[in-house]
Amino acid sequence: MGASPSLLRDVELAFMRIHVLHHAAEHPVYGLWMREELAEHGYDIAVGTLYPILHQLEDEGYLASEERLEGGRRRRYYEATAQGRALLAEVLVRLGELADETLPPREPRR
Repeated sequence: MGASPSLLRDVELAFMRIHVLHHAAEHPVYGLWMREELAEHGYDIAVGTLYPILHQLEDEGYLASEERLEGGRRRRYYEATAQGRALLAEVLVRLGELADETLPPREPRR
């Protein structure tokens, strides 16, 4: 018996939100770049799903955005706020605890 499609989708959305926060804490990101980055990790996310995630994270105070004009195109960049970085740190601690408890030990990378 596998995970219910609803539960699996909830977990995937949470992972995508964490992924967004992770990259936005490293450097400013924009929607298309984030969509391509998520695709590299196996997430097939529609624009109609990604932008509401970005907007919600911004509304909650975890991201801040600014519009930039580049090559004649307007692009909105998102960057993690101090609150977003603090949340990411807390999530990573909890994720580490869960991984330690549920996953077998991994071989060190070479």
